Amino acid sequence: MSTLSLALSDSSTMLRRNLKHAMRYPSMVLGTVVMPAGLLLLFVFAFGDAMGNGLVGEAKGTDYVDYVSPGVFLLAMASAAMVTSISVAVDMTKGIVNRFRTMSISRASVLTGHVFGSVIQAMVSTVVLIIVALLAGFRPTAGVGGWIGALGLLALVSFALTWIAVGLGLMAKTVDTASNTPMILQLFPFLSSAFVPAESMAPGLRTFAEYQPFTPINETLRGLLFGTPIGSNGIIAIAWCVGIALAGYLWSKKLFKRDPSTT
Repeated sequence: MSTLSLALSDSSTMLRRNLKHAMRYPSMVLGTVVMPAGLLLLFVFAFGDAMGNGLVGEAKGTDYVDYVSPGVFLLAMASAAMVTSISVAVDMTKGIVNRFRTMSISRASVLTGHVFGSVIQAMVSTVVLIIVALLAGFRPTAGVGGWIGALGLLALVSFALTWIAVGLGLMAKTVDTASNTPMILQLFPFLSSAFVPAESMAPGLRTFAEYQPFTPINETLRGLLFGTPIGSNGIIAIAWCVGIALAGYLWSKKLFKRDPSTT
């Protein structure tokens, strides 16, 4: 077999390994659904009238559940990435990775198994969240093409964030650190246009919200689901995702190649 074939075969094996682990510990996967779903219901039913009528309804001409749901889907992608960071840290701290290093397998497969396993789990979580959002009144107008584009963008976001999470997991000295550090990824959606329009924020925060990656990603996702103009947001969103994924991959690759005795 060629080197590429071996790498693909080993990556497939590692993917199955990580999916089996997820099935054995469903509480971690459920966490990627429960928290975003809880926030969705809280914002829609507890704060929806005030925030929707005061900020979104007048500015965007849409129901608040329709406005906030795409941002909650992005929040789920960040939550899934945090689970990956924990899984990588467990492998590192328990010596599993050191055992893999002694085996005749593709080293890249160890990381790609985590990444693609996380993306699959994130997309499953997204489907559940979409059902919850629909029950809460979410009414997207997208056709088949819009849904394919939206789900594809969410998968790309998950892929990018997961590579960053892999790096955080490799860098962490303990599992507790790996569970806390990635929480910053969950903060960014709140500081974007996911929950309120950027123009309603204070000047300094508004500038940050307009130029951070989650705002163009969120606006693109919202446009795909509701057929509203996307403009340059689509290109900017994809560029952010590709850049974040590449940076996370190179960083994770460098960390993974370190001498274990120095970690």
